[in-house]
Amino acid sequence: MTEVRFTVNGAAQCAEVEPRLTLADMLREECGLTGTHLGCEHGVCGACTVLMDGLPVRGCLVFGVQAEGADIRTVEGLAAPDGTLNVLQRAFQAQHGLQCGFCTPGFLMLATWMLEQPGGVDEARLRDVLASNLCRCTGYQNILAAVRAAAQEMGVWKG
Repeated sequence: MTEVRFTVNGAAQCAEVEPRLTLADMLREECGLTGTHLGCEHGVCGACTVLMDGLPVRGCLVFGVQAEGADIRTVEGLAAPDGTLNVLQRAFQAQHGLQCGFCTPGFLMLATWMLEQPGGVDEARLRDVLASNLCRCTGYQNILAAVRAAAQEMGVWKG
């Protein structure tokens, strides 16, 4: 077992984990943050996407011990402490950007990262970035519309 100290959604965490435990499993099992979903467990689908030190990572491909000293953001950290949804979550709701919802946390985290990058977002960037995550239910158009609407509301849309 290895002790790992890290921050999740602004809160200091310490977990004692087996070195082979993935970051996604560590977040779910040790931190109780079940919003990070495991889909393919091969890094292909993106359902397990979280932000680690400001960058999107596939939680199924990163070992929990690699989070030592890291700042992790998960889907649970997007809403305000009182439960008020952020602009992107509201856009997903308004634009019907989810159906079963299994892939949604990964899309939300990837889109959060993209929307926080300097230079803004245009249609080509939107499609390029979100193409790395898979959804079996929505047909993607409503996901794209949701992120586009959030980017417009945030003033970062360059389309």
